[in-house]
Amino acid sequence: MSHPFASDDIPQEVLGGQDFCPYIPVFGAPKIMFVRGSGTELWASDGRRYLDFLSGIAVVSLGHCNPAVSGAIAAQAAELMHVSNFFSNPVATRAAMAINSLMRDAGAGDGQVFFCNSGAEATEAAIKIARKFGGRGRHAIVSAFGSFHGRTLGALALTGQPAKHEVFQPMPDGFRYVTFGDLDGLAGAIDPTVSAVMLEPIQGEGGVVPADPGYLQAVQELCRERGLLFMMDEVQTGFCRTGRWFGFEHAGVSPDVVTFAKGMGNGMPVGAVWARRDIAAVMKPGDHGSTYSGTAIATAAVNAVIEEMKRIDACALATAAGTRIRGLLLGEPGIDHIRGEGLLLGVALAGERDANTVAAELLSLGLIVNAVNASTLRLAPPLTVSDAEIDEACSLIRTVLA
Repeated sequence: MSHPFASDDIPQEVLGGQDFCPYIPVFGAPKIMFVRGSGTELWASDGRRYLDFLSGIAVVSLGHCNPAVSGAIAAQAAELMHVSNFFSNPVATRAAMAINSLMRDAGAGDGQVFFCNSGAEATEAAIKIARKFGGRGRHAIVSAFGSFHGRTLGALALTGQPAKHEVFQPMPDGFRYVTFGDLDGLAGAIDPTVSAVMLEPIQGEGGVVPADPGYLQAVQELCRERGLLFMMDEVQTGFCRTGRWFGFEHAGVSPDVVTFAKGMGNGMPVGAVWARRDIAAVMKPGDHGSTYSGTAIATAAVNAVIEEMKRIDACALATAAGTRIRGLLLGEPGIDHIRGEGLLLGVALAGERDANTVAAELLSLGLIVNAVNASTLRLAPPLTVSDAEIDEACSLIRTVLA
């Protein structure tokens, strides 16, 4: 039997026994080693082809190895990759201005950007902005049960999933949770110690659960009345994933602080937090930082993603593809309903079907999805997915559920 990590680049004799794994087991043992990707397709070390309807969890929104993005990264790597933040570079400056322009067009106003390496780091920056805005004694942030904001300790404390907190107790204080969609519960959780509310327009890890537009509008009004920051986590929903540039646009709200990552780099590790200019002004030199904030290599990917998404009208593609998936799956035996927007969809299974078992069966047939909870499959293919690939994937889903 060959070693699960063996490939042309890693000979079996280098790896030792069958139980050897070079990774700390926070993800469990990897099931497959992928060696190549193109668009919606991945190829494993054994040569088998897979359809990727997870996109690295909503990351490669323009498809694996998108030529525009990969070309921009390669060109930038030959010119300038990194300088310290004692200096600027034109690539990061252009990316920050492009993000602010998108936010202005989305109705959020004029703001400023801090670049980082991930969604969790963007959350950490947002937490610090909220605490600096509130001042000492007014540091608490309210989020929703079922939310997910990252794995670093502060981001995990903001995440409304107590089961994930338990093994790391004691958690940082200053965080409280309310039922997603319950305006009265949220209003009751706000006291003089609260500085901000953080919500996702669609709870991705919580089961692909969209917020009702009226709820987000009412939360914004409540925050304005109480002098709180209204913060949105767009890490999974941002950059055309839901059929709009940002998920909050579906509700017509104007957040004060917004976090991004995932699709903004198409696989390049990069995140960002945007804050309206008057809010960003509370942060002073020395309040925050990151060695890799705004590297030229990472922001070259951001610029390429934004330009390519505009060129192909990625938001329209996401809407059309999501509509096609719904049309092919709704009403099928084994499917109760489908939640979400654009190409962030949760397929809720009917009866007693276990989503983890279904996802494993689909993987065995060459389709990558994941069970976001015990009864829901998450579908988040690249926004560039073709009609033929959608038809193939939906056929596999119908086959397994039948």
